[in-house]
Amino acid sequence: MRILVTGASGHIGSAVIPELLTAGHEVLGLARSDEAASIVAAAGATVLRGSLDDLEGLHEAAAASDGVIHLAFKHAEMRSGNFAGAAEADFLAVRSMGDALAGSNKPFVIASGTLSLAFAGLDRPGTETDVAAPGPRTDTENWVIALAERGVCSSVVRLPPTVHSSLDHHGFVPTLIEMSREKGNSAYVGDGTSRWPAVHTLDAARVFRLSIESAPAGSRLHAVGDQGVAFRDIANAIGRGVGTTVLSVTPEEAAPRFGYLGLFVQLDNPTSSEITQRLLGWTPEHAGLIADMDEGHYFMG
Repeated sequence: MRILVTGASGHIGSAVIPELLTAGHEVLGLARSDEAASIVAAAGATVLRGSLDDLEGLHEAAAASDGVIHLAFKHAEMRSGNFAGAAEADFLAVRSMGDALAGSNKPFVIASGTLSLAFAGLDRPGTETDVAAPGPRTDTENWVIALAERGVCSSVVRLPPTVHSSLDHHGFVPTLIEMSREKGNSAYVGDGTSRWPAVHTLDAARVFRLSIESAPAGSRLHAVGDQGVAFRDIANAIGRGVGTTVLSVTPEEAAPRFGYLGLFVQLDNPTSSEITQRLLGWTPEHAGLIADMDEGHYFMG
């Protein structure tokens, strides 16, 4: 298949491209800068210059492809506090590509997140059958799932807040490490028992490849390896890596301490991938979060 990949030069895209190429697919990678274009080309993909704001270009590229994997998101806007704006831009891009694929029965896979399930009031690990309350990312998820009724083989891959590996340079783990270095200590909130699911980047890339190859239309999937890692354990791993003390902060201290992550670090988000593993024949093969952090690559430089 000739597959359009947005976010091709990013953390996950840099693993998805070789995963697709090795499986015999051709990749057209979206790149919005010269630097991104160089990364995409070096990975062996064909470069498509453009951005999430180029809705007409996205529409045309999707229509000309055999399938689409949408990984891009305006993370800089999210980190600056404009999550609503980033989510709206994402929805418009998804709608443009999805409309282009209507009636084609081509696969359309988008990335979403498990954290939305932390607000669903569950008293158990979240599953692929759970749907969060309406909201920016959830509304996009639901729109893509509904594309199955319009002749698109659509699926949503929910990613955990920690997609980890030596390819991860700007995610939550590097951000928390930078915060710990600035503060001179590593911290967790309260007793630190809030749990984050996690997955190794290479395992996540395989989920995207399997999804575009074989996921049934209208599927919600979980690229989750660790079902739930206590945030205290993450803070302790950062403390070991940075070589600093670890302490507890109160919920009131979380916002000034963690900035835009102040709410996220307190969320309990245990998540299962049992259905995904059974549906796709996928099993996580790479190191879990704490073992990966203890390898030391996050703390180099």
